[in-house]
Amino acid sequence: MERRDNYAMQAEKAKESFLHYDQEALIRKFRLRADENYLYPVMLSDTYRLSRTTGDLSRYAGDTWVDANSHGEVMTLLDLLCDSREDRFLTGNWKSMQAFGNQIHRNLLERPRDAAAEQFAQNMDRFEGACRSLGGTPVPMGDMGFAIELFDGLKIAVALWQADEDFPAALRYYWDENALMYIRYETMYYAVDLLRSRLKVRM
Repeated sequence: MERRDNYAMQAEKAKESFLHYDQEALIRKFRLRADENYLYPVMLSDTYRLSRTTGDLSRYAGDTWVDANSHGEVMTLLDLLCDSREDRFLTGNWKSMQAFGNQIHRNLLERPRDAAAEQFAQNMDRFEGACRSLGGTPVPMGDMGFAIELFDGLKIAVALWQADEDFPAALRYYWDENALMYIRYETMYYAVDLLRSRLKVRM
């Protein structure tokens, strides 16, 4: 319970911080649709509604707005909106997520067994369909790989390897080598978790 409370507190602080930003500048920076009450950014192919007075998030689902104040959604979207550099640009060159962090963080990505990877590898057709439903385009990585736009042109490449006699199924993630101009390294983990959950739902 304490861990969840800490996550909730972190998200609330991020929303409070957003309220101190020049929202008109953010609208211009990202060419956002907006009205007097909300900004409407798009992340992982979903349209969000960001309150200009509270920082609360909603996501458009079907024909209605649903609550989107999860820790991962709040931290990822607000980091991208508020902390990306003005001079950001993409190179088109992929860099593994492990290569962005130090050794401790690299080890967090090396799971001996990955339940999501096993699920995806057992349903390759559904995995492909889920990636394509998020606007993913094929990339030559793993046994199957797709690049999926997160926000503002920044993509995450997800590569899936099927299990063999020596290794379990595995997922690996890649970002543009200039990704840190768009998102903080710690936030990459939130974004990847969010992508994994989206893929599971779409499957």
